[in-house]
Amino acid sequence: MNKIDFTKGSVTKSFLIFFFPMLFSNILQQVYSLADMVIIGKGLGDNSLAAVGNFTTFSFFLTGFIMGITNGFSVNISQACGEQDLSRLKEIIASSIKISAVFGVLFSAVGLLLLKPILQIIQTDDELLNDCLTYGYIIFSGLLITVAYNLLSSILRGMGDSRTPLLAIGVSSALNIILDLLLIFLFKFGVSGPAYATIVSQLISVVICYFRLHRMNELKINKRDFIFNFRLVMELLKNGLPMAFMNSITSVGCIFVQSCINGYGVVYTSAYSVCNKYLNFFMLPGITIGFAISSFSGQNFGGKKFERIRSGTRTAGIMALLSALLLGIVLFFFSDLLAKLMLSGQEAVDYASIFLKLLAVFIVLLNLLFVFRSCVQGLGKPAIPMCSGIVEMIIRIPAVYFGLPVFGFAATIYAEGMAWIGALMLNVISYIFFFKNIRRAD
Repeated sequence: MNKIDFTKGSVTKSFLIFFFPMLFSNILQQVYSLADMVIIGKGLGDNSLAAVGNFTTFSFFLTGFIMGITNGFSVNISQACGEQDLSRLKEIIASSIKISAVFGVLFSAVGLLLLKPILQIIQTDDELLNDCLTYGYIIFSGLLITVAYNLLSSILRGMGDSRTPLLAIGVSSALNIILDLLLIFLFKFGVSGPAYATIVSQLISVVICYFRLHRMNELKINKRDFIFNFRLVMELLKNGLPMAFMNSITSVGCIFVQSCINGYGVVYTSAYSVCNKYLNFFMLPGITIGFAISSFSGQNFGGKKFERIRSGTRTAGIMALLSALLLGIVLFFFSDLLAKLMLSGQEAVDYASIFLKLLAVFIVLLNLLFVFRSCVQGLGKPAIPMCSGIVEMIIRIPAVYFGLPVFGFAATIYAEGMAWIGALMLNVISYIFFFKNIRRAD
């Protein structure tokens, strides 16, 4: 069945069996994303690259909300699995589908209506605006497909299945790269080509995840499971909305940063777009460890096995430190090569190289943040991760605004490091207090 019961057996073994397929899945997703940027940069130029990166900063405000709310639902699913309550699990999945569909339709409409005014508000250069709009309208038109993939993969992760999302991403990433090459170089679609490729490949991911769930006979959902249950919907939103707001609040800070950077010209915008792509790639081990500890702590929280949660968190922390060390070495010594892989202009390459060298130092903070924030989420404390997102925004915005005139482009990564420290402290304190309260109760 490919599902893992985190409440039994070796903590480290079950953690690693779940972790590696999901890591490969996330790597494949980001390899596609990086390949997408390389193809756009080399096939259409730095301006098209900057346009896509500029749009992505705004789009994460909506897609990040969707990712957050579906990840929140996976906590409820993990806890139901830990409780071995199949009837409740089916009701949770049915309600998650309904809620996700509503947000998908709503956010698709909001994205299409607000895309142009938002891009103008964040000072998008006139050279980039048309490409931003072309790419963005296509992506937002297919937003329901994005919602469906995030929901289905979250359901599978919550149940302990990390292999099916790996298969889905592997197939869709390969297809996406092939479509990118065809639509850009052969059919001359311009910047709309990668957008269409993204939608089509995500649809394939949805189909693969759907058929995996459909084959689970114990999870055959019927009409009764879709009956509106106010209390259950509130439970799902209690976990989902704080995570969604955390992502969107973080995105607000990123949109402000993007606006500040856009004010310094296309070179800054191009360099920052590439830096964000590399940041998203090199944070993958941390994100994956976070997903794993969230499912692990959720199942064991449902099973009331708190000592296993502590053991799992220690394992996750060690993995976070080791991955930060290895990735830091790559970032520090190969920063120039990485920048030149996507960018053509030397000035933009120099800026990106500075960012990546400093990221090598700060990435350990980000990895540990993913561990503790995800664990706290799995423990049924979603408000803390949301507050940590607010802390990130409060620190990041003034750090960039006042730092750019003093430190130049390097202020962008200094701001990230400061924001990660603040958020990490809040989640660690919450984790410590949770287990203090457990010991008092015993």
